[in-house]
Amino acid sequence: MARLKTLLSWSSGKDSAWTLHRLRNDVRFEVVGLLTTINSAADRVAMHAVRSELLRAQADAAGLPLWPVPIPSPCSNEEYERAMSEAMTRAEAEGVECMAFGDLFLEDVRAYREEKLAATRLRPIFPLWGSDTRSLAAEMIAGGLRARITCVDPRVAPRSLAGSDFDPRALPLDVDPCGERGEFHTFAYAGPMFRAPIAIESGEVVERDGFVFADLLWTALATPALSLRS
Repeated sequence: MARLKTLLSWSSGKDSAWTLHRLRNDVRFEVVGLLTTINSAADRVAMHAVRSELLRAQADAAGLPLWPVPIPSPCSNEEYERAMSEAMTRAEAEGVECMAFGDLFLEDVRAYREEKLAATRLRPIFPLWGSDTRSLAAEMIAGGLRARITCVDPRVAPRSLAGSDFDPRALPLDVDPCGERGEFHTFAYAGPMFRAPIAIESGEVVERDGFVFADLLWTALATPALSLRS
């Protein structure tokens, strides 16, 4: 039986990385690309604020083509939906059959994705859906996934988490172990979904727009690129 050609919504974080791992162990699906929204003004992954060169390093380590979707900053919902619609049109034209997401339990987010894909031939799938997040976080660590925390919402999580490695045991009890409610975001740099680890180091930590961001540098680069302050 032919595997279903699947495009994966890729945030650069641990949940999308573990979704890739799950999909590659499922005989029904063939992942054919990683789709990521890019803040075109800063040349960084939207919300996670990860440099685009690190995103490309992830795609290379995963052995998959990157599908960047540039969006402006600030970005209206209409602009976002237009950019995603164009990406889905391309996916259909290239024979993609499924769109995979790393969502865990937020019903409104899942419903929105399903609604937007209903007008296409793409089937939305959610390989991690319904997982107990404490068990899932422990599974990720035990399975060799390593991730660095790049963004923290200081209203609900300690600022000191920014720039540290993801460790569910170090999180306050009132913070979801996977940060599914937006408490924090990560960059996955090692794990079974990659051919080799991505060498990174933590850079400056800044607070902007109500969030705390930790810059990450790809140590394969000789000089740093754009600052988080830009």
